[in-house]
Amino acid sequence: MHRIILLFLACLFLSITACTKTESQKTGAIAKEQSPAPDITVVSLANGKPLKLSSLKGTVVLLNFWATWCPPCREEIPSMMKLNGIMTGKPFQMVAVSIDEGGKPAIDSFFKESGLLLPTYIDESGAAVKAYGVTGVPESFIIDKQGVVIKKIIGGMAWDSPEAISFIDGLLK
Repeated sequence: MHRIILLFLACLFLSITACTKTESQKTGAIAKEQSPAPDITVVSLANGKPLKLSSLKGTVVLLNFWATWCPPCREEIPSMMKLNGIMTGKPFQMVAVSIDEGGKPAIDSFFKESGLLLPTYIDESGAAVKAYGVTGVPESFIIDKQGVVIKKIIGGMAWDSPEAISFIDGLLK
């Protein structure tokens, strides 16, 4: 029994460590709150078309970095799906950037098996992760209509909470 508990704790530690460290940790954060959002280009998982972040000015953006292998990422996806539904028809855009090394096949497989779905983009070159100084996943940035990073959130969040919805609605005005 003691060995099972130790094995469980070791697995838990490894999964938390895996979700919080990336290569960009060495470079430090570049995107800071109350500063212009770095312009990045990511590729849509759905249609393969590039999306340039600066093309979304006039829209509130939830930029989320995540991975299929990250338990906290998986936990927050349903609330992100609900938020995205609540924001339909409003000047809001969710940009969920997967950092999975397996690319499109790994992400497609995850969505098919889980029944979950996000407006997902791929950072093929790693430039977006570097530009935002992502230190782990999940990590999110809320960008206002003027293209300014308003909030940086490290770790998972209940995106469908009344507080989160109210905060984003406030930025839409």
